Amino acid sequence: MESSAMEGAKEWLEIDFHAPTRSVVQSLVDKGDTASLVKMFAPRIAFGTAGLRGPMGAGYSNMNHITVMQCTQGIVKYLEQTLGTEEVKTRGVVIGYDHRWSATGVDSEMMARTAAAVCVMRGVKVFLFSGMVATPLVPFCVKYKKCAAGMMVTASHNPKDDNGYKMYGANGAQLCEPHDKSIAALILDNLKPWGDYASAIESVRDSPLCVDILEEAKDAYFEEMAASLCHHADDNADSSLPIVYTAMHGVGAPYTARSFQAFKLKPFFSVAEQNDPDPSFPTVAYPNPEEGKGALELSFSKASSVKSPLVLANDPDADRLAVAELQEGGKWKIFSGNEIGMLLAHWLYRKAVEKGKSPSKLAIVASTVSSKMTRALALKEGMRFEETLTGFKWICNKKFDLQQEGYEVILAFEESIGFCCGDLVNDKDGVCAAAVFAEMSVQLYKAGMTVSKHLDFLYESYGHFISRQGYVLVPNPKLTVEIFDKIRNDRHYPTSVGPYKISQVRDLTTGYDSSTADNKTTLPASASSQVSLGLWTSPVTCVQHLTFTFDNGCIANLRGSGTEPKLKYYVELHGSNAAQ
Repeated sequence: MESSAMEGAKEWLEIDFHAPTRSVVQSLVDKGDTASLVKMFAPRIAFGTAGLRGPMGAGYSNMNHITVMQCTQGIVKYLEQTLGTEEVKTRGVVIGYDHRWSATGVDSEMMARTAAAVCVMRGVKVFLFSGMVATPLVPFCVKYKKCAAGMMVTASHNPKDDNGYKMYGANGAQLCEPHDKSIAALILDNLKPWGDYASAIESVRDSPLCVDILEEAKDAYFEEMAASLCHHADDNADSSLPIVYTAMHGVGAPYTARSFQAFKLKPFFSVAEQNDPDPSFPTVAYPNPEEGKGALELSFSKASSVKSPLVLANDPDADRLAVAELQEGGKWKIFSGNEIGMLLAHWLYRKAVEKGKSPSKLAIVASTVSSKMTRALALKEGMRFEETLTGFKWICNKKFDLQQEGYEVILAFEESIGFCCGDLVNDKDGVCAAAVFAEMSVQLYKAGMTVSKHLDFLYESYGHFISRQGYVLVPNPKLTVEIFDKIRNDRHYPTSVGPYKISQVRDLTTGYDSSTADNKTTLPASASSQVSLGLWTSPVTCVQHLTFTFDNGCIANLRGSGTEPKLKYYVELHGSNAAQ
């Protein structure tokens, strides 16, 4: 590995045109520091269904202009092979970026220009935004401009040293298997630069093939959002409900502010300390509102000062939404992703029916680890419900399939506070979800209700569901595999946990399901996704997922995250009443 790392470093020096990263690698080569070079160059950061994600820095193991250049060359080759060269040139691609920054100068904007330069060099039209954007604007533009693909440079809510490169297909959804494998192979076949990128990256915005449609895209996005999802503009304008919002040091504030404008909602109260983009995320240990109270302390303080009972929070790239509400005792309730999903699903169902739409042509899509409460809603009200593997790449491709069958998918969601309302985009969208949730809240408070009391009403109507989620950090992906293999015990799965008997076992990594006649899962087995996910750059990383159903109705899911070094667990119990 040391010799291959040294070879990789020398090869890097032949193609790296950026002085700061070149000097880092050159210094290590001169010193013969093979240990550091191994960390930088072995193994290569790999393209999976999550695209690329990993620490920023020099070397093939990290996120930087060279790895993005090589990845984009593979993507363009893939698009040419699947759509045809001329169609790719005509339809073009859209490229966005967030605010993440690196000391080497290889920030999100530079990586986006690098990707654009690759496309332009191939004669492909590029819609490259002139400023940082919320992630949902990219999949929206894929649909709006009928692009061949979209790319977004962001690491979402990952720690400050990380970055990522996400790809959307022509349907505006993230890629599913096996397309990622095809692209991964083409990347390896196209590692050598196609031309002189040093000058191309600097001048790419001057190319006639590079077009900035930022203002046009934002206008179209918010107009469609309001037209399709706003139902009570007059009430929104008249409401005195004060709402607090935090962007969590990300790019969301101007986008979510405009979504409020589009819905005629009164402006929210911003958490000033977290309102502007800041890639150092100075006020939070983790820039992820899903972490709960620790990430929302400043929001609660702001809410107290303006006497607001409701807090909305986006993650840094604004594709997720967290919500909290002040309770009668003075404590804050942070709603889980499952609870927000149910609230949104019921609201969107009601609005669709009020417009005269038939429930039989409405649908809800959720990941398999999300609460089954939305399934109960769909079944009781006569809607279609579909369950998918975890991740919006699966959720929104299923949504797209249902749309081709003539269904209107009112909500697609997963418990990790990701929500796709209506047909605005084919990915999770925290900007849109914030406006929809705020409008729903205005109607509840107008009726003398709170969000929490309304949720209790939904429990009484559709059954009581108690869910708990959590995770443990597992920095070494080999250990994650070892843990799951030990549980599998060569297919001698556990039959009980303490006094609680297990009635069914489903293994979405191997495709085994004890509840089916042929012992095969109805959902796709994810063993085929046992590829290196960019975050860890390890060839043993794979999507591990086990589900245990107990005699008492409890469902427990264990899975390894596809984008973070975490082993996650999800447990849910269901009863017809609270006591049960």
